Amino acid sequence: MTPALEPSTLRADFSASLVVFLVALPLCVGIAVASGVPAEVGLVTGIVGGIVVGALPGSTFQVSGPAAGLTVLVFEAVQAHGTGALGAIVLASGLAQLLLGVLRMGRWFRAISVAVVQGMLAGIGLVLVLGQLYTLTDATAPGSGPAKITGLPGLVADTLASPQALSATALGAGTIAVLVLWKRLPGRVPAAVPAPLAAVALATGATAAFGLPVDTVGVQGLLDSVNLPGVSDLAALGDIAMLGTVLAFTLIASAESLFSAAAVDRMHDGPRTRFDKELMAQGTGNTVCGLLGALPMTAVIVRSAANVRAGARTRAARVLHGVWLLLFAAFLPAALGLIPVAALAGVLVHAGCKLVPGRELVSLWREHRGEAVVLGVTAVAVVATNLFEGVLLGLLMAVIKTAWETSHIHTDVEECHGRVRVRLTGNATFLRLPRILDTLEALPQDRPVDLDLSGLRHLDHACRTALTNWAARHAGAGTEPVRTHEPADSAS
Repeated sequence: MTPALEPSTLRADFSASLVVFLVALPLCVGIAVASGVPAEVGLVTGIVGGIVVGALPGSTFQVSGPAAGLTVLVFEAVQAHGTGALGAIVLASGLAQLLLGVLRMGRWFRAISVAVVQGMLAGIGLVLVLGQLYTLTDATAPGSGPAKITGLPGLVADTLASPQALSATALGAGTIAVLVLWKRLPGRVPAAVPAPLAAVALATGATAAFGLPVDTVGVQGLLDSVNLPGVSDLAALGDIAMLGTVLAFTLIASAESLFSAAAVDRMHDGPRTRFDKELMAQGTGNTVCGLLGALPMTAVIVRSAANVRAGARTRAARVLHGVWLLLFAAFLPAALGLIPVAALAGVLVHAGCKLVPGRELVSLWREHRGEAVVLGVTAVAVVATNLFEGVLLGLLMAVIKTAWETSHIHTDVEECHGRVRVRLTGNATFLRLPRILDTLEALPQDRPVDLDLSGLRHLDHACRTALTNWAARHAGAGTEPVRTHEPADSAS
């Protein structure tokens, strides 16, 4: 009997699949509602992530589905282009991921600055929290990040004046409290029942028991939620704004999945992730989700960690979790209509807060201040503008920081026999040019100068031009021409 078919392995995978299903169910529904699409659309993505991606090679224990990290971008795309165009965008993103996997680009995603990725997730977390604070009170959130912030005082005033808003806020706050305190409860129940499921179940029970007048999840049926992209939706992919959204979906979903794979690999001693194959698996899943008009998917660290900790041994665990989602969506769709929207908002507020690396930022500021600045600028830019522009600014900051740190230059000045000897060592780039010229222009104008550049590892065109001009000015002041010792390698 093969190891995968041993009774102990089957029991372990079956048990783990139930745990992952219970973790995934409220998250799939909550992310869909927060993204501005029907709840069943999130379940469709979870089903595809389990049954399709779960059966493909790449990672053994990583679980895929709709991710909180893409909620903001999906909501913006739905608002800008409509629900019909969402499938076309996800389809194009999936095909792009497949192409990247075929080109063996998976490993290059690990070269993205960690500070930029953390800043991106922190910005997403902040926007998610700000938006869900409105949903927490059964209110509609403004469109932009700054508008969400400036609208908070009005939200508080409106909530205090509305019994329905107060009831919804109490449910949402109670949901968050359960999520925070669940693992601290005594006994075996916290370990056996996932916190998101417990929090949403308790909120749903309280709503039914007390007849609270709050908004609940709208239900339209699994088949009715499938929205195949039409010809006009696919033709709209030629629009620049749509292509920008496709690029953002592709890069962020791929990076988040592969970073998650690296984190999951550190949790177990089983087979390591094959990054290019995992990227192709994610691309296949997103292609199928696009054809069905569903949400984009990524590998999700919360569900993946639950899978590992529950004792999964093979891919069967994540495939079975997709089967349980399918059975629930097919036979118990009415149960979704009992869930209060404020409870799902509480789950996403908690998830958004976990995306903000508070403790890590403090230690990063102490040890690598430049990385902390990149992280902070990226997060603020995501909140102030949008996800795509914020990430681009973060990448630009990371490149500038790296260029600055690598362009170290050291200047030694000494006088010998009436001549001034200046020796430059390190990397002479335009970023350090002001410092170099300040040193040279402070030299005595009435003495000959020996400029030794042989210790430079790199001399770019801007520095070479500036040094040549300075030498000409120095010679024009009536002193001997500057004697220059060239570096072994310089940029022309």
